[in-house]
Amino acid sequence: MNPAERHAAVIELSRLNGHPIMVNAELVKFVEQNPDTVITLVTGDKLVVREPSLEVMKRILDYRRWLLHHGSRSPLSPASPRSSTLPEPEK
Repeated sequence: MNPAERHAAVIELSRLNGHPIMVNAELVKFVEQNPDTVITLVTGDKLVVREPSLEVMKRILDYRRWLLHHGSRSPLSPASPRSSTLPEPEK
């Protein structure tokens, strides 16, 4: 995954069989460890992944930190025209 994709709204995890799965970080409601890591989404769907619950939470928090720092603009979407053409403040 390249650096720009790393902070999209999805986080990359692994299913128990080792296959990668992309999970929308905005939809995660609960993360439980008992003994496997079970992610419950706001839709009620449940996913079982290889990563420990603390690693899943770290990835979600990393995404949210990035979002707070860069605003709601995704690194994969083009820049808003307004963002680059702000007027100069009057003196």
